[in-house]
Amino acid sequence: MDTMIELPAMRRSAELAPNTADADSRTVEVVWSAGARVRRATFFGEPYDEELSLDPGHVRLDRLNAGAPFLKVHELDTLDAVIGSVVPGSARIENGRGIALVRISERADVEPIWRDIQAGHIRAVSIGYQVHRFEVSKPEAARELWRAVDWTPFEVSAVAVGADPAAGFRAQHPLHDCVLHRRDAPSSTKGPIPMTDKTQTPASDAAPAATVTQPTEPVATEDTPMTEPKAAAPDPKVAAVETRTQPKLQNTDAPAAPDTEAVATRAREAERDRVSTIYDLAGRLNLERGFAEDLVKRGVSVDESRRLILDQVAAKSDETRTFPHVSVPLGGRDERITRRDAVANALLHRYSPTLFQLEDAARQYRGMTLLELARESLGNAGVNTRGLSRDEVATRALHSTSDFPEILSAVTNKTLRQAYEAYPRTFMLFCRQVLATDFKAMHRVQLGEAPQLLEVGESGEFKRGTLGESKESYKVKTYGRVVAITRQTLINDDLDAFTRIPAMYGNSIAQLESDVVWGIITANPAMADGNALFHTTHKNLAGTGAALAVEAVGAARAAMAKQTGLDKKTVLNVRPAFLIVPASLELKAEQLVAQNLVPAATSSVVPQSIRTLAPISEPRLDAASETAWYLAASPNQIDTIEYAYLEGQQGAYIETRNGFDVDGVEIKCRLDFGAKAIDWRGLYKNPGA
Repeated sequence: MDTMIELPAMRRSAELAPNTADADSRTVEVVWSAGARVRRATFFGEPYDEELSLDPGHVRLDRLNAGAPFLKVHELDTLDAVIGSVVPGSARIENGRGIALVRISERADVEPIWRDIQAGHIRAVSIGYQVHRFEVSKPEAARELWRAVDWTPFEVSAVAVGADPAAGFRAQHPLHDCVLHRRDAPSSTKGPIPMTDKTQTPASDAAPAATVTQPTEPVATEDTPMTEPKAAAPDPKVAAVETRTQPKLQNTDAPAAPDTEAVATRAREAERDRVSTIYDLAGRLNLERGFAEDLVKRGVSVDESRRLILDQVAAKSDETRTFPHVSVPLGGRDERITRRDAVANALLHRYSPTLFQLEDAARQYRGMTLLELARESLGNAGVNTRGLSRDEVATRALHSTSDFPEILSAVTNKTLRQAYEAYPRTFMLFCRQVLATDFKAMHRVQLGEAPQLLEVGESGEFKRGTLGESKESYKVKTYGRVVAITRQTLINDDLDAFTRIPAMYGNSIAQLESDVVWGIITANPAMADGNALFHTTHKNLAGTGAALAVEAVGAARAAMAKQTGLDKKTVLNVRPAFLIVPASLELKAEQLVAQNLVPAATSSVVPQSIRTLAPISEPRLDAASETAWYLAASPNQIDTIEYAYLEGQQGAYIETRNGFDVDGVEIKCRLDFGAKAIDWRGLYKNPGA
């Protein structure tokens, strides 16, 4: 039978080994448990023996191996109480004993304690732990044995006397759930016992009613005598468990004549007990005195008061819930995420100090090699790396639940993104970006002008008009590559494999996008009407090439302004916004649109309308022609070239995984991208001369 109860955190004495103190590293070993059986003051009436199983599968070492605090006498309220911490990854179980290495703080106020530890004056240590599951058995002619088969040590404290009872947990210290598994319980009992003041049994059950015992909170230690609970001040925080009471025997004798004085005395004592119990319960649970006074004045019984006090405690708990022993760093971020980001920042700063500034949290990881960081990540995950070779550390770091693969992924992502965004993609100025929802062909309608308005006479009808349209289509394509980073790279501390390779990927992705878009300009593909993008039929190709000059640009601008709609009649007055040239004409284009100085002749003046053109120089155009130049309108006025990313995958995308075909990490880089010229009327080409 499994029963769910609530327990406070408990303690046991532990042993400090001063002979293991290392003055250089300020560390000393602690034997935090030897699994001894101790007698406990029960929460429910009868004492029991407690035994902590040291089976590695029964002990949760995560809290210790994550750097649990080393405290002064279990003080939990002040930062000054922290005098050190458990060295991450050092907690382990050897030969039936729990062992950990504690590093002492270098604070000035801790120095006397460290000297006393080295001298052997401080030898007593106590650990705090929580039990999540007990297996309960009842040997013949002996106390019940509660064997902890799922428990968590969460802090170590230096104490004057092991498990000092004076340093007990405060009354308001929260409880935690614990499962009692009774091996000898009858199989007919189903489910947990309700947490109520009284648990009634069915009428057909021969057993008497189950009751709840609510003693004061005990202090559980291994080396101190038991403290029996006070029967007069039950603690409502202790969950209900099943106990058996003897059935009452019916008295058939005639009642004796009542003694008036004795009755009055018993009534006074009962009232005194009621009042003191109510005030005691309310005070220990930090309830306002006015709440207890109201119960006393209204003559509420002790049982009813317990119920009302429990309701009040539950209401206050809902208003402000607190969770003990949870370390939340400044800013509210999870400690694991904060540490992971700090390590990634240290690696990025090592890769490029100018691009990635070193954060304060990352300073402790500065200068550490990849292998040292891998060992650190394994230790934080609870993996003992003592005695492991460099190869074993690298293999486990790349194939485990540690943060190291995620750290490498963050580094590769940031270096790739930085290189991707740094590459000059000149096409973005005159092209329009959209998002594709899938890989199917996207159809873009080239809208014509709206039909002209016609005069409507008196009592006349409005005539219908139609919109001319021409359809262009394209789709997003996937580009990608996978590269493997082996454990040899990690062992050799080759950081470039995690930074330079992704950076080169980011650069090549940006180049690929530019190749696709500028390839449309240089390849001059056919449009939906069967004619090339730049074609005399489209009136966007100069019949005779002319060198880049004011007159030639003026003629091209006039040709764009005269473009008509699909009805071949409506003038669109398209205005160019960009002057696109190959790298060989970049200087001439900049001189053309530069601010006028005092010209030698009026004919040398460049009009303001031409000087407003924004020059775009693209070296990919030189391979096709070093003399051709282009004009482009703003995509806000008319469609030119459209490029698309898959929705949710804008730009470069990179992911990492543990290698299957290779012994290491695989980095996959992917780009979902497509582009197409939608309308020719916003573009103009002159072959040049």
